[in-house]
Amino acid sequence: MYLNACLARIDGWEPEIGAWVHLDRVAATHTAQQREWQIGLGRCAGVLHGVPVALKDIIDVAGLPTTAGAGPFAHRTPSVDATAVARMRAHGAVILGKTTTTAFAFLDPSLTRNPWNRAHTPGGSSSGPAAAVAARMVPLALGTQTVGSVLRPAAYCGVVGFKPSHGRISTAGVVPLAWSLDHIGVFSRSVEDAALTLGLLAGADVADPRSSAAPVDNYLAGLTDPPAPRIGFLRPLLERTTPEMSTHLEMVVQALRDQGAGVVEVDLPPSFGNDAGALWTTTLANEVPAGHTSARTFSGIHDAALTVVQAEAAAAHHALFAAHAEDFPPKIRQALAGGQVIPAVAFLLAQEARERFRHEAVALAVRYDALLTPTVGAPAPKGLEATGDPYFCAPWSAAGMPAIALPSGLAEDGLPLSIQLVGAPFAEARLLAAAAWCERVLAFDSQPSV
Repeated sequence: MYLNACLARIDGWEPEIGAWVHLDRVAATHTAQQREWQIGLGRCAGVLHGVPVALKDIIDVAGLPTTAGAGPFAHRTPSVDATAVARMRAHGAVILGKTTTTAFAFLDPSLTRNPWNRAHTPGGSSSGPAAAVAARMVPLALGTQTVGSVLRPAAYCGVVGFKPSHGRISTAGVVPLAWSLDHIGVFSRSVEDAALTLGLLAGADVADPRSSAAPVDNYLAGLTDPPAPRIGFLRPLLERTTPEMSTHLEMVVQALRDQGAGVVEVDLPPSFGNDAGALWTTTLANEVPAGHTSARTFSGIHDAALTVVQAEAAAAHHALFAAHAEDFPPKIRQALAGGQVIPAVAFLLAQEARERFRHEAVALAVRYDALLTPTVGAPAPKGLEATGDPYFCAPWSAAGMPAIALPSGLAEDGLPLSIQLVGAPFAEARLLAAAAWCERVLAFDSQPSV
Protein backbone atom coordinates (compact mmCIF):
# COMPACT_ATOMS: atom_id res chain seq x y z
CA MET A 1 0.00 0.00 0.00
CA TYR A 2 1.10 3.54 -0.77
CA LEU A 3 -0.03 4.42 2.73
CA ASN A 4 2.65 2.20 4.25
CA ALA A 5 5.38 4.18 2.50
CA CYS A 6 3.90 7.40 3.89
CA LEU A 7 3.69 5.99 7.40
CA ALA A 8 7.31 4.84 7.23
CA ARG A 9 8.34 8.30 6.13
CA ILE A 10 6.34 9.85 8.98
CA ASP A 11 7.92 7.51 11.52
CA GLY A 12 11.36 8.59 10.32
CA TRP A 13 10.75 12.34 10.01
CA GLU A 14 8.03 13.34 12.45
CA PRO A 15 10.19 13.46 15.61
CA GLU A 16 12.34 16.14 13.95
CA ILE A 17 9.67 18.03 11.99
CA GLY A 18 6.56 18.00 14.20
CA ALA A 19 4.06 18.37 11.35
CA TRP A 20 1.20 16.30 12.77
CA VAL A 21 -1.43 17.02 15.41
CA HIS A 22 -3.40 13.82 14.99
CA LEU A 23 -2.17 10.90 12.88
CA ASP A 24 -5.21 8.70 12.28
CA ARG A 25 -3.12 5.62 11.57
CA VAL A 26 -5.71 2.92 12.35
CA ALA A 27 -8.60 4.45 10.39
CA ALA A 28 -6.36 5.37 7.46
CA THR A 29 -4.98 1.83 7.29
CA HIS A 30 -8.48 0.40 7.34
CA THR A 31 -9.58 2.74 4.54
CA ALA A 32 -6.47 1.96 2.46
CA GLN A 33 -7.15 -1.76 2.82
CA GLN A 34 -10.70 -1.17 1.61
CA ARG A 35 -9.33 0.70 -1.39
CA GLU A 36 -7.06 -2.25 -2.23
CA TRP A 37 -9.98 -4.63 -1.92
CA GLN A 38 -12.04 -2.44 -4.25
CA ILE A 39 -9.24 -2.41 -6.83
CA GLY A 40 -9.14 -6.20 -6.66
CA LEU A 41 -12.81 -6.20 -7.62
CA GLY A 42 -12.18 -3.82 -10.48
CA ARG A 43 -13.80 -0.89 -8.72
CA CYS A 44 -12.31 2.58 -8.37
CA ALA A 45 -13.78 5.31 -6.18
CA GLY A 46 -12.17 8.12 -8.15
CA VAL A 47 -8.92 9.76 -9.17
CA LEU A 48 -7.70 9.94 -5.55
CA HIS A 49 -8.36 6.24 -4.95
CA GLY A 50 -5.99 5.20 -2.15
CA VAL A 51 -4.10 8.51 -2.05
CA PRO A 52 -3.20 9.63 1.51
CA VAL A 53 -4.15 13.24 2.27
CA ALA A 54 -3.25 15.55 5.17
CA LEU A 55 -5.44 18.39 6.41
CA LYS A 56 -4.65 21.60 8.24
CA ASP A 57 -6.18 21.43 11.69
CA ILE A 58 -8.79 24.09 11.13
CA ILE A 59 -10.53 21.86 8.57
CA ASP A 60 -13.17 19.56 10.06
CA VAL A 61 -12.97 15.80 9.78
CA ALA A 62 -15.85 13.85 11.27
CA GLY A 63 -14.77 12.12 14.47
CA LEU A 64 -11.37 13.82 14.73
CA PRO A 65 -10.74 16.77 17.04
CA THR A 66 -10.30 20.20 15.47
CA THR A 67 -7.85 22.12 17.67
CA ALA A 68 -7.26 25.24 15.51
CA GLY A 69 -3.72 25.29 16.88
CA ALA A 70 -5.00 26.55 20.20
CA GLY A 71 -5.57 25.24 23.73
CA PRO A 72 -8.34 22.95 25.00
CA PHE A 73 -10.79 25.86 25.25
CA ALA A 74 -10.98 25.87 21.44
CA HIS A 75 -11.09 22.13 20.79
CA ARG A 76 -14.16 20.39 19.43
CA THR A 77 -14.94 17.14 17.64
CA PRO A 78 -17.19 17.64 14.61
CA SER A 79 -19.62 15.01 13.43
CA VAL A 80 -19.56 16.16 9.79
CA ASP A 81 -16.70 16.49 7.32
CA ALA A 82 -15.88 19.87 5.83
CA THR A 83 -17.23 20.00 2.28
CA ALA A 84 -13.72 19.81 0.82
CA VAL A 85 -12.97 16.70 2.89
CA ALA A 86 -16.23 15.05 1.87
CA ARG A 87 -15.47 15.70 -1.80
CA MET A 88 -11.99 14.20 -1.44
CA ARG A 89 -13.38 11.12 0.27
CA ALA A 90 -15.93 10.73 -2.51
CA HIS A 91 -13.04 10.44 -4.96
CA GLY A 92 -11.26 7.76 -2.96
CA ALA A 93 -8.85 9.76 -0.78
CA VAL A 94 -7.47 8.27 2.44
CA ILE A 95 -7.62 10.90 5.19
CA LEU A 96 -4.36 10.37 7.07
CA GLY A 97 -4.84 12.99 9.76
CA LYS A 98 -4.57 16.59 10.89
CA THR A 99 -1.45 18.72 10.59
CA THR A 100 -0.34 21.78 12.52
CA THR A 101 -1.55 25.34 12.10
CA THR A 102 -0.65 28.56 13.80
CA ALA A 103 -3.28 29.45 16.41
CA PHE A 104 -6.55 30.25 14.61
CA ALA A 105 -4.49 30.56 11.38
CA PHE A 106 -2.92 33.85 12.48
CA LEU A 107 0.66 34.87 13.35
CA ASP A 108 1.47 32.95 16.56
CA PRO A 109 3.78 30.20 15.24
CA SER A 110 3.36 26.47 15.63
CA LEU A 111 6.24 24.22 16.72
CA THR A 112 6.70 22.70 13.25
CA ARG A 113 10.20 22.92 11.75
CA ASN A 114 11.32 23.31 8.16
CA PRO A 115 12.37 19.96 6.59
CA TRP A 116 15.18 21.68 4.66
CA ASN A 117 16.75 23.07 7.83
CA ARG A 118 15.20 22.42 11.24
CA ALA A 119 16.49 25.75 12.55
CA HIS A 120 14.25 27.65 10.10
CA THR A 121 10.52 28.32 10.04
CA PRO A 122 8.30 26.37 7.64
CA GLY A 123 6.11 29.46 7.39
CA GLY A 124 2.51 29.74 8.43
CA SER A 125 -0.23 29.51 9.08
CA SER A 126 -0.35 26.24 7.12
CA SER A 127 2.93 25.07 8.62
CA GLY A 128 2.10 21.38 9.01
CA PRO A 129 0.65 20.74 5.55
CA ALA A 130 3.63 22.39 3.83
CA ALA A 131 6.21 20.54 5.94
CA ALA A 132 4.44 17.19 5.55
CA VAL A 133 4.38 17.44 1.74
CA ALA A 134 7.96 18.72 1.60
CA ALA A 135 9.19 15.83 3.76
CA ARG A 136 7.37 13.32 1.52
CA MET A 137 5.20 12.23 4.45
CA VAL A 138 2.16 12.66 2.23
CA PRO A 139 1.72 13.58 -1.46
CA LEU A 140 -1.17 15.99 -1.01
CA ALA A 141 -2.47 18.32 1.70
CA LEU A 142 -5.09 20.99 2.15
CA GLY A 143 -4.40 24.26 3.92
CA THR A 144 -5.98 27.68 4.04
CA GLN A 145 -4.90 31.18 3.07
CA THR A 146 -6.32 34.45 4.32
CA VAL A 147 -3.19 36.52 3.72
CA GLY A 148 -0.24 34.32 2.70
CA SER A 149 -0.78 31.06 4.54
CA VAL A 150 -0.55 28.62 1.61
CA LEU A 151 1.91 30.21 -0.78
CA ARG A 152 4.42 31.43 1.82
CA PRO A 153 4.92 28.05 3.56
CA ALA A 154 4.96 26.37 0.15
CA ALA A 155 7.79 28.71 -0.86
CA TYR A 156 9.74 28.15 2.35
CA CYS A 157 9.33 24.36 2.12
CA GLY A 158 10.02 23.96 -1.59
CA VAL A 159 6.66 22.61 -2.77
CA VAL A 160 3.80 23.77 -4.99
CA GLY A 161 1.20 25.84 -3.17
CA PHE A 162 -1.99 26.86 -4.94
CA LYS A 163 -4.98 28.92 -3.87
CA PRO A 164 -7.81 29.42 -6.35
CA SER A 165 -10.16 32.38 -6.59
CA HIS A 166 -12.09 33.29 -3.46
CA GLY A 167 -15.23 31.16 -3.39
CA ARG A 168 -13.97 28.59 -5.89
CA ILE A 169 -13.64 25.97 -3.10
CA SER A 170 -16.20 25.85 -0.30
CA THR A 171 -14.97 26.77 3.17
CA ALA A 172 -17.89 25.10 4.93
CA GLY A 173 -16.47 23.21 7.90
CA VAL A 174 -13.37 25.41 8.17
CA VAL A 175 -12.65 27.53 11.26
CA PRO A 176 -12.86 31.10 9.92
CA LEU A 177 -10.33 33.87 10.31
CA ALA A 178 -11.79 36.48 7.94
CA TRP A 179 -14.63 35.14 5.81
CA SER A 180 -14.27 37.57 2.93
CA LEU A 181 -10.59 36.58 2.50
CA ASP A 182 -10.44 32.92 3.60
CA HIS A 183 -9.46 30.45 0.86
CA ILE A 184 -8.82 26.71 0.89
CA GLY A 185 -5.59 25.89 -0.91
CA VAL A 186 -3.59 22.86 -2.02
CA PHE A 187 -0.04 21.69 -1.27
CA SER A 188 1.43 19.23 -3.75
CA ARG A 189 4.64 18.32 -5.51
CA SER A 190 3.42 19.24 -8.99
CA VAL A 191 1.11 21.64 -10.78
CA GLU A 192 -0.71 18.64 -12.22
CA ASP A 193 -1.64 17.36 -8.77
CA ALA A 194 -2.86 20.81 -7.76
CA ALA A 195 -4.98 21.07 -10.91
CA LEU A 196 -6.43 17.61 -10.40
CA THR A 197 -7.37 18.45 -6.81
CA LEU A 198 -9.00 21.73 -7.79
CA GLY A 199 -11.19 19.89 -10.28
CA LEU A 200 -12.52 17.70 -7.47
CA LEU A 201 -13.09 20.46 -4.93
CA ALA A 202 -14.34 23.36 -7.05
CA GLY A 203 -17.99 24.25 -7.30
CA ALA A 204 -20.88 25.81 -5.47
CA ASP A 205 -21.92 24.47 -2.07
CA VAL A 206 -25.25 25.17 -0.38
CA ALA A 207 -23.46 24.99 2.97
CA ASP A 208 -21.27 27.96 2.04
CA PRO A 209 -23.15 31.03 0.78
CA ARG A 210 -19.83 32.57 -0.31
CA SER A 211 -18.98 29.70 -2.62
CA SER A 212 -19.15 30.53 -6.30
CA ALA A 213 -21.42 29.07 -8.95
CA ALA A 214 -18.93 30.02 -11.69
CA PRO A 215 -18.48 27.15 -14.16
CA VAL A 216 -15.81 24.61 -13.22
CA ASP A 217 -13.31 24.05 -16.01
CA ASN A 218 -11.33 20.97 -16.96
CA TYR A 219 -8.13 22.10 -15.27
CA LEU A 220 -6.07 19.14 -16.45
CA ALA A 221 -6.93 19.56 -20.11
CA GLY A 222 -4.56 22.46 -20.70
CA LEU A 223 -1.56 20.92 -18.97
CA THR A 224 -0.55 18.29 -21.53
CA ASP A 225 1.17 20.59 -24.00
CA PRO A 226 0.59 24.19 -22.88
CA PRO A 227 1.79 26.97 -25.16
CA ALA A 228 4.47 29.41 -24.05
CA PRO A 229 2.62 31.87 -21.81
CA ARG A 230 2.37 35.62 -21.89
CA ILE A 231 3.54 36.86 -18.50
CA GLY A 232 3.38 40.27 -16.85
CA PHE A 233 6.47 40.73 -14.66
CA LEU A 234 5.98 43.05 -11.67
CA ARG A 235 9.60 44.15 -11.49
CA PRO A 236 9.04 46.96 -8.93
CA LEU A 237 8.42 44.31 -6.27
CA LEU A 238 12.05 43.21 -6.49
CA GLU A 239 12.91 46.32 -4.47
CA ARG A 240 11.57 44.50 -1.39
CA THR A 241 13.58 41.31 -1.90
CA THR A 242 17.12 40.40 -0.88
CA PRO A 243 19.85 40.75 -3.55
CA GLU A 244 19.98 36.96 -3.83
CA MET A 245 16.24 36.69 -4.43
CA SER A 246 16.25 39.58 -6.87
CA THR A 247 19.07 38.01 -8.88
CA HIS A 248 17.24 34.69 -8.86
CA LEU A 249 14.03 36.25 -10.17
CA GLU A 250 15.94 37.96 -12.95
CA MET A 251 17.50 34.63 -13.91
CA VAL A 252 14.08 32.96 -13.89
CA VAL A 253 12.68 35.66 -16.17
CA GLN A 254 15.57 35.19 -18.58
CA ALA A 255 15.13 31.41 -18.56
CA LEU A 256 11.43 31.77 -19.34
CA ARG A 257 12.18 34.20 -22.17
CA ASP A 258 14.85 31.90 -23.57
CA GLN A 259 12.26 29.13 -23.85
CA GLY A 260 9.73 31.33 -25.64
CA ALA A 261 7.61 32.98 -22.95
CA GLY A 262 6.50 36.51 -23.67
CA VAL A 263 7.56 38.28 -20.47
CA VAL A 264 6.54 41.94 -20.34
CA GLU A 265 7.43 44.30 -17.50
CA VAL A 266 4.38 45.95 -15.93
CA ASP A 267 3.81 48.47 -13.16
CA LEU A 268 2.03 47.88 -9.88
CA PRO A 269 -1.60 49.00 -9.65
CA PRO A 270 -1.74 52.50 -8.10
CA SER A 271 -3.72 51.28 -5.09
CA PHE A 272 -1.11 48.65 -4.20
CA GLY A 273 0.42 51.00 -1.61
CA ASN A 274 3.98 51.04 -0.34
CA ASP A 275 5.36 50.17 3.08
CA ALA A 276 2.13 49.13 4.77
CA GLY A 277 3.05 45.48 4.39
CA ALA A 278 5.52 45.88 7.24
CA LEU A 279 2.49 45.73 9.54
CA TRP A 280 2.25 42.00 8.89
CA THR A 281 5.84 41.31 9.96
CA THR A 282 5.71 42.65 13.49
CA THR A 283 3.65 42.03 16.58
CA LEU A 284 0.39 43.88 16.14
CA ALA A 285 0.67 45.22 19.67
CA ASN A 286 3.60 47.34 18.50
CA GLU A 287 1.92 48.54 15.31
CA VAL A 288 -1.76 48.97 16.09
CA PRO A 289 -2.40 50.28 19.60
CA ALA A 290 -5.42 48.82 21.33
CA GLY A 291 -8.50 50.75 20.34
CA HIS A 292 -7.09 52.08 17.09
CA THR A 293 -6.69 51.02 13.50
CA SER A 294 -3.72 51.89 11.35
CA ALA A 295 -2.95 55.59 11.32
CA ARG A 296 -2.48 55.51 7.55
CA THR A 297 -5.20 56.17 5.05
CA PHE A 298 -6.52 53.11 3.31
CA SER A 299 -4.94 53.86 -0.06
CA GLY A 300 -2.79 50.72 0.09
CA ILE A 301 -4.05 47.17 -0.18
CA HIS A 302 -1.96 45.94 2.76
CA ASP A 303 -3.50 48.38 5.23
CA ALA A 304 -6.97 47.59 3.93
CA ALA A 305 -6.47 43.84 4.22
CA LEU A 306 -5.16 44.09 7.76
CA THR A 307 -8.16 46.15 8.84
CA VAL A 308 -10.59 43.68 7.31
CA VAL A 309 -8.82 40.68 8.84
CA GLN A 310 -8.92 42.20 12.31
CA ALA A 311 -12.57 43.24 12.10
CA GLU A 312 -13.87 40.00 10.62
CA ALA A 313 -11.75 37.84 12.94
CA ALA A 314 -13.09 39.76 15.93
CA ALA A 315 -16.64 39.05 14.75
CA ALA A 316 -15.95 35.38 13.95
CA HIS A 317 -14.42 34.68 17.37
CA HIS A 318 -16.51 37.10 19.40
CA ALA A 319 -18.19 34.58 21.72
CA LEU A 320 -15.10 32.44 22.26
CA PHE A 321 -12.93 35.49 22.86
CA ALA A 322 -15.39 36.92 25.36
CA ALA A 323 -15.16 33.74 27.41
CA HIS A 324 -11.47 32.90 26.98
CA ALA A 325 -9.57 36.07 26.01
CA GLU A 326 -6.61 35.30 28.26
CA ASP A 327 -6.25 31.82 26.79
CA PHE A 328 -5.64 33.12 23.26
CA PRO A 329 -1.97 33.33 22.19
CA PRO A 330 -0.62 36.90 22.21
CA LYS A 331 -0.71 37.90 18.52
CA ILE A 332 -4.20 36.65 17.79
CA ARG A 333 -5.37 38.05 21.13
CA GLN A 334 -4.06 41.49 20.22
CA ALA A 335 -5.60 41.30 16.75
CA LEU A 336 -9.03 40.38 18.12
CA ALA A 337 -8.91 43.09 20.78
CA GLY A 338 -8.01 45.66 18.13
CA GLY A 339 -10.64 44.33 15.76
CA GLN A 340 -13.40 44.86 18.31
CA VAL A 341 -12.87 48.62 18.29
CA ILE A 342 -12.33 49.28 14.59
CA PRO A 343 -14.83 51.98 13.58
CA ALA A 344 -17.43 51.03 10.98
CA VAL A 345 -16.21 53.86 8.76
CA ALA A 346 -12.65 52.47 8.80
CA PHE A 347 -13.89 48.98 7.96
CA LEU A 348 -16.01 50.23 5.06
CA LEU A 349 -13.18 52.37 3.71
CA ALA A 350 -10.92 49.33 3.85
CA GLN A 351 -13.45 47.29 1.89
CA GLU A 352 -13.70 50.11 -0.63
CA ALA A 353 -9.90 50.10 -0.98
CA ARG A 354 -10.00 46.35 -1.60
CA GLU A 355 -12.54 46.81 -4.37
CA ARG A 356 -10.44 49.55 -5.94
CA PHE A 357 -7.34 47.37 -5.90
CA ARG A 358 -9.26 44.39 -7.23
CA HIS A 359 -10.60 46.45 -10.13
CA GLU A 360 -7.10 47.68 -11.01
CA ALA A 361 -5.42 44.30 -10.52
CA VAL A 362 -7.98 42.37 -12.55
CA ALA A 363 -7.72 44.87 -15.41
CA LEU A 364 -3.99 44.11 -15.45
CA ALA A 365 -4.24 40.34 -14.97
CA VAL A 366 -6.70 39.68 -17.80
CA ARG A 367 -4.08 40.90 -20.30
CA TYR A 368 -1.73 38.03 -19.42
CA ASP A 369 -1.78 34.32 -18.71
CA ALA A 370 -0.12 35.12 -15.39
CA LEU A 371 1.51 37.91 -13.43
CA LEU A 372 4.97 37.02 -12.11
CA THR A 373 6.12 38.18 -8.67
CA PRO A 374 8.28 36.87 -5.85
CA THR A 375 6.40 34.57 -3.48
CA VAL A 376 8.57 35.75 -0.59
CA GLY A 377 11.38 38.26 -0.30
CA ALA A 378 13.96 35.81 1.00
CA PRO A 379 14.31 32.13 1.89
CA ALA A 380 12.77 30.85 5.13
CA PRO A 381 14.03 32.93 8.08
CA LYS A 382 16.02 31.30 10.83
CA GLY A 383 14.15 30.70 14.07
CA LEU A 384 10.68 29.50 14.99
CA GLU A 385 9.47 32.72 16.62
CA ALA A 386 7.76 34.06 13.48
CA THR A 387 6.30 32.69 10.25
CA GLY A 388 7.82 35.12 7.74
CA ASP A 389 6.58 38.05 5.70
CA PRO A 390 3.41 37.60 3.59
CA TYR A 391 3.84 40.93 1.79
CA PHE A 392 3.95 39.45 -1.70
CA CYS A 393 0.95 37.15 -1.18
CA ALA A 394 -1.40 39.46 0.73
CA PRO A 395 -2.65 41.64 -2.15
CA TRP A 396 -3.89 38.72 -4.23
CA SER A 397 -5.66 37.17 -1.26
CA ALA A 398 -7.34 40.50 -0.56
CA ALA A 399 -8.46 40.67 -4.20
CA GLY A 400 -9.61 37.04 -4.25
CA MET A 401 -7.39 36.26 -7.26
CA PRO A 402 -5.90 32.81 -7.89
CA ALA A 403 -2.17 32.40 -7.22
CA ILE A 404 0.38 29.60 -7.26
CA ALA A 405 3.86 29.26 -5.76
CA LEU A 406 6.40 27.22 -7.74
CA PRO A 407 9.73 26.05 -6.30
CA SER A 408 12.35 27.54 -8.60
CA GLY A 409 15.81 26.86 -7.17
CA LEU A 410 17.96 26.74 -4.07
CA ALA A 411 19.63 29.59 -2.21
CA GLU A 412 23.32 29.54 -1.31
CA ASP A 413 22.41 28.14 2.11
CA GLY A 414 20.44 25.28 0.53
CA LEU A 415 16.95 26.61 1.32
CA PRO A 416 14.29 26.68 -1.43
CA LEU A 417 13.51 29.70 -3.60
CA SER A 418 10.11 30.29 -5.19
CA ILE A 419 8.21 32.34 -7.75
CA GLN A 420 4.55 33.34 -7.60
CA LEU A 421 2.17 33.40 -10.55
CA VAL A 422 -1.14 35.25 -10.23
CA GLY A 423 -4.17 35.02 -12.50
CA ALA A 424 -7.46 36.76 -13.13
CA PRO A 425 -10.43 35.67 -10.99
CA PHE A 426 -11.88 32.31 -12.02
CA ALA A 427 -9.26 31.96 -14.77
CA GLU A 428 -7.55 29.09 -12.95
CA ALA A 429 -7.32 26.97 -16.10
CA ARG A 430 -5.28 29.64 -17.84
CA LEU A 431 -3.09 30.20 -14.76
CA LEU A 432 -2.44 26.50 -14.20
CA ALA A 433 -1.48 25.97 -17.84
CA ALA A 434 1.04 28.81 -17.55
CA ALA A 435 2.31 27.37 -14.27
CA ALA A 436 2.76 23.91 -15.81
CA TRP A 437 4.78 25.42 -18.66
CA CYS A 438 6.98 27.35 -16.21
CA GLU A 439 7.35 24.27 -14.00
CA ARG A 440 8.87 22.36 -16.91
CA VAL A 441 11.32 25.14 -17.67
CA LEU A 442 12.37 25.47 -14.02
CA ALA A 443 12.71 21.68 -13.65
CA PHE A 444 13.04 21.85 -9.86
CA ASP A 445 13.62 18.34 -8.53
CA SER A 446 15.48 18.87 -5.25
CA GLN A 447 14.16 17.59 -1.95
CA PRO A 448 15.24 17.84 1.67
CA SER A 449 17.48 15.16 3.13
CA VAL A 450 17.04 13.40 6.44
